[in-house]
Amino acid sequence: MSETNGSPAPAADSTPDLEHGHGHGAHGHPQAVWKLAVGAIGIVFGDIGTSPLYAFRETFAGHHPLALDQAHIMGVISLMFWSMMIVVTFKYVTIIMRADNKGEGGSLALLALINSQSGKKKWTAGIVILGVFATALFYGDSMITPAVSVLSAVEGIAVAAPGFSGWILPIAVAILVFLFSIQRTGTAKVGAFFGPIMLTYFATIATLGTLSVIKSPEVLWALLPVHAVNFFLIDPLAAFLALGAVVLAVTGAEALYADMGHFGRKPIRVSWLWFVLPALMLNYMGQGGLLMRDATALESPFYMLAPEYLRLPLVGIATLAAIIASQAVITGAFSVTQQGIQLGFIPRLRITHTSAATAGQIYIPLINWALMTAIILLVLSFRTSSNLTAAYGIAVTGAMLIDNCLLAVVLFSLWKWKKRYAIPLLALFFTVDLAYFTANLTKIPYGGWFPLLVGIVIFTLLTTWAKGRRLMVERMREAAMPIKVFIQSAAVSATRVRGTAVFMTSSPDGVPHALLHNLKHNKVLHERVILLTVKIADQPFVAEKDRVRNEDLGEGFHRMLLYYGFMQEADVPGALKRAGKCGGKFDMMDTSFFLSRQTLLPSERPGMRIWREKLFAWMLRNAESAMEFFRLPTNRVVELGSQVEI
Repeated sequence: MSETNGSPAPAADSTPDLEHGHGHGAHGHPQAVWKLAVGAIGIVFGDIGTSPLYAFRETFAGHHPLALDQAHIMGVISLMFWSMMIVVTFKYVTIIMRADNKGEGGSLALLALINSQSGKKKWTAGIVILGVFATALFYGDSMITPAVSVLSAVEGIAVAAPGFSGWILPIAVAILVFLFSIQRTGTAKVGAFFGPIMLTYFATIATLGTLSVIKSPEVLWALLPVHAVNFFLIDPLAAFLALGAVVLAVTGAEALYADMGHFGRKPIRVSWLWFVLPALMLNYMGQGGLLMRDATALESPFYMLAPEYLRLPLVGIATLAAIIASQAVITGAFSVTQQGIQLGFIPRLRITHTSAATAGQIYIPLINWALMTAIILLVLSFRTSSNLTAAYGIAVTGAMLIDNCLLAVVLFSLWKWKKRYAIPLLALFFTVDLAYFTANLTKIPYGGWFPLLVGIVIFTLLTTWAKGRRLMVERMREAAMPIKVFIQSAAVSATRVRGTAVFMTSSPDGVPHALLHNLKHNKVLHERVILLTVKIADQPFVAEKDRVRNEDLGEGFHRMLLYYGFMQEADVPGALKRAGKCGGKFDMMDTSFFLSRQTLLPSERPGMRIWREKLFAWMLRNAESAMEFFRLPTNRVVELGSQVEI
């Protein structure tokens, strides 16, 4: 077994560089930056880019409807603009994206960065729990985003061709089934079209918004914060409740941070400030101007912006944009799952690489089909995007609040900011995000319970696995015989046979159980014995030169440590072939791999509650075998069982 399913272990060099190496080409040639910026528009901004489909409508027609007068419309536009400026531009793009882990972003990457830098501080366990819960909430968000994006896009059919409104649900389900069925083939080829499609989409919504603004130029004054303040002064309760829908305009902000490793900080910043933000605001102002002129357009202000003859093509391009937004979330779910497996929070799962050239292009069958099932059930249960938006927001605002807590640790402990700078900044972020979160709590009875339920279930699974693995490693370490004692006694008494034996072990101390069982039952030792542990660093990538650590224990015994980053795949045979100074080269036809498969026994020891022990045992039984996970040759593996009490 390996440290990939125990507690994260820091590598020799796990000090992240906060100022350099932000993804690919972040500091490169201007042409490369613009090329990456176009790619970022196609992948990163799909979620926030499809918000105009439903965000403005839901603010006025949702569970807490507002009066359609100029003061409320201007107030909502102002709130949306300043939310984007504070939450997206200032908080994520300007501040949080500087806290990268060797170029990688996201809650788990930030958590690994804090762990590697903080040492043995008392609050580290609490920060870990917050980071894991943010990850759990992400899975709830990754179920709702495709459902609400695709459904709200397809609902345009009811506006463009009312006779086909009965086909909305079947078409939405068919699109989702198709989307998930193509995941196993990889998205590299399809991804090449994402940028141009999203560029067309943003240009279209910006143009439609501009045409409407020209007819009602007074909406431009809504960019002044005085209108947001006035909204709270004239109708404070309605303004507070409206925040639960206004936040829909910034859903997807966390995706900018999570996808930073693919594009780099600078391209994302360029595409947001110069293209996406202006396009979104022009469309929101255009919808506001339309509602000032025609209150009946509230049925679907996004589609009503277009002339009647253009509405059906707009449905087509909006549906493509929704599919791309969904694809980004699905890819994100695969990436977060891989990080969780490597950092020891998720059991080993089957991971398929869909691109030989791009390491990040992966496919995880279990996550894919579980997401598809959950999303289709959501669509069939809630039936309309308006109903689904009630469930949308709690997961996002909860994750944003947690990001604030992680940012506080970064500012004070990692960056050593002075309190007079850090405290006002954090106060602003906490005030805004707490307002959004509490406003969204009012939507719990209408569907907001769903992401919370998903988050609690997944949080329980993640923490149960992490704690169970830690307890297993501790129990096995307690029972382990010192390796020097074993070598002194076994090396002279046991019969030695030709070849190499590699014993996979999660602990770099003591004698692996598989080695003891092999000697007990087969009564032989190989000429060369490798005690191999795979360790995952608190950084996304470990260089090839730092991959292998080897210690010669004498009598043909070697202790080997293989280090990988949490974004890398552990290829044990490949690493062995490149390893030197270990008693000669490795011939896979002359090498046997010995694995230990643990069986859990009920225990009186104070480890975990009995229901969590049973849950952990079930997860352990259903985890992917170490043979496939570490890419071991199937005809060279021997599994030996052992029993462990936790």
